[in-house]
Amino acid sequence: MNRRVPLLTLVTVSAISALGTAATLLAIPWFVLQSTGSGTSTGGVAAAEAVGLLCSAVLAGPVVDRLPARTASVAADLLTALAIGLIPVLHHTVGMPLPALAALALLAGATRSPADTAKQLLLADAIERAGTSVERGTSAMEGARRIGIMAGTPLAGLLVASVGSVPTLCADTAALLLSAALVLALVPDQPRTPAAPGASAASGGSYGDRLRAGFAYLRQDRLLRAMVGVLLITNALDSGLNAVLYPAYGTRVLHSSSLLGVMVTAIGVGALLGTGLHGWFGHRWPRRPVFVGCFLLLGALRCVVLAHQPSVAVLLAALAVSGVGSGVISPLMMSVAYERVPEQLRGRVFGLVVACALAATPLGALTAGLLLDRLDLTRALLLFGGVYLSIALAPLRFTVWRELNACRGGGKRGGGGPPQRKRGGGPPPRLRGSRRAK
Repeated sequence: MNRRVPLLTLVTVSAISALGTAATLLAIPWFVLQSTGSGTSTGGVAAAEAVGLLCSAVLAGPVVDRLPARTASVAADLLTALAIGLIPVLHHTVGMPLPALAALALLAGATRSPADTAKQLLLADAIERAGTSVERGTSAMEGARRIGIMAGTPLAGLLVASVGSVPTLCADTAALLLSAALVLALVPDQPRTPAAPGASAASGGSYGDRLRAGFAYLRQDRLLRAMVGVLLITNALDSGLNAVLYPAYGTRVLHSSSLLGVMVTAIGVGALLGTGLHGWFGHRWPRRPVFVGCFLLLGALRCVVLAHQPSVAVLLAALAVSGVGSGVISPLMMSVAYERVPEQLRGRVFGLVVACALAATPLGALTAGLLLDRLDLTRALLLFGGVYLSIALAPLRFTVWRELNACRGGGKRGGGGPPQRKRGGGPPPRLRGSRRAK
């Protein structure tokens, strides 16, 4: 049991952090709207947090790789708690001017990404200590995160309605402090292992050298590049669905905000089920067919069902099935990343993957809005579904996706690097490393 304590702690912290994040995502915009009554100010504060998140995802990787992972996780959580906690403190003392609030939101966004990356680094060692498969470990983390978000959003709404946005921010601060304390007390630091071939030079040097090493590794690994491209497009599509097309569907088709909330919950329940299925059986599944099937479910099926405007019962059932694909795909991709990226480079590469995945989300929301105005809701949904279908079928056309199965190896800790082809062609050899990905 003692060997499983670090993994159980990280899973618990994942749920607690998601609860706090959900509270912040609701409480800060509510606080700005109550304080200023300005949608522009609210959007500006949200944009500041997003800028902080994107910048830190790119720039903080070398720092996370250089520091002990537990130290980086605890320090980042404490800095985030400081940024969030200063909002109620300043509000009740000297007042909270909008520039100061935007600066604190920027700091909160800038520290959340290093905290998440550091916990991903700790997860690899915790999985090995527990003696479980990478599929189960990463699925447990993803499932806990989804539970935290599903529970955190309505809980934050109740807190804001009952006690106000400022006390809700205090609750997020408490959650962050609890997360830092649990990691510090119960998660041992990740032991350093000898550098993998090709990574030794990248583990030292100046900050700029280490940052360039992360870019270089991501650039040379064809499969990781392909996955980043998929995440870039699909996150943009999801941004358009969540920010524009879902609300339009609730307004024009369902004529109910409550039913819209139930619709989103159905997707979340399906995703939680998919995460659990992948945790128990994912190590037996062939990855490339599962990858294709999941994207068919979470993208094309969802958009086509919404476009046909079925009854509420059929809609909710179909969206739950669609959510299963979403729940499987995230831990599957986490597994691949753990297997392919050397331990000394994970902070940098994982951060770059996150930054690239989020880079086009504003464009996705903007595109959805333009399509909704110039076409109509049904055509916009079908167009999004067509793009999702192209993404889902890509692994059947391009040979690089065969490495999804080839990289599943039996070694201990990740990172043999991208597989190299023999001169005579043929499939890439099996990679050393743990069996999991990002």
